[in-house]
Amino acid sequence: MNPLFLAHGSPMLAVQDSEYSRFLHKLGTELKPDAIVIFTAHWEEEAVTISNRNDEYETIYDFYGFPDELYQVKYPAKGSTEIAGLVGQLLSDSGIEIAYDTKRGLDHGSWTMLRHLFPKADVPVVQVSVHPFKPMQEQYRIGEALRSLGSRNILLIGSGVTVHNLRAVKWGQQEPEPWAVAFDDWLLERLHAGDTEALFRYGELAPNAQMAVPRPEHFVPLYIALGSAAETAAPKAIYRGYELGTLSYLSLQF
Repeated sequence: MNPLFLAHGSPMLAVQDSEYSRFLHKLGTELKPDAIVIFTAHWEEEAVTISNRNDEYETIYDFYGFPDELYQVKYPAKGSTEIAGLVGQLLSDSGIEIAYDTKRGLDHGSWTMLRHLFPKADVPVVQVSVHPFKPMQEQYRIGEALRSLGSRNILLIGSGVTVHNLRAVKWGQQEPEPWAVAFDDWLLERLHAGDTEALFRYGELAPNAQMAVPRPEHFVPLYIALGSAAETAAPKAIYRGYELGTLSYLSLQF
């Protein structure tokens, strides 16, 4: 079960019938995981915090100003204390500080995508927080600690966005801005080359890095997913597209 980095984009993804939502639906039909572990850009904690529950999650609407239909969507997935315990043990064994959470619901970094991937909400979900300001080497190490999940048929998803600058969106624009494309091009080149050292230094090496990643919470899930891949994995783009000129939907399989 190869780890994924998937773009969650706008919350409207949850109710859109778009090329990307149809891609997610098709992808979900090809995946048969026993459980999902999802690192979401919309949950930030100092320690790696793991949802630890067996009951049904509340659907969190952590956004405002969207159409009413979006606030009617429910994604009634259940958790798994067994998988949460496994994730916690693997991280602790690698010296990574963890905590557990028994109350937080699924935020839109998780459910907007999952309802397309697994519309029946019949796969247990363990949601995990990120710390956006840890070095990228540390994000990668978090993923490394979880490499064995794939061999257990557990799907690890990093949920974020590569180019995420809401101040730079171009309302109504269909064509992507060249600077956003250039950043993703560099990222793909370094991934295909296996150049993790350059990827760790993206802030100084990648073109337009500060424009693409003004704050790294949406970017770090990529490094966690990358770190969790087998050493022989060949990263590949499984979807690429843009919305509002700059918002990237680049999605990767490792």
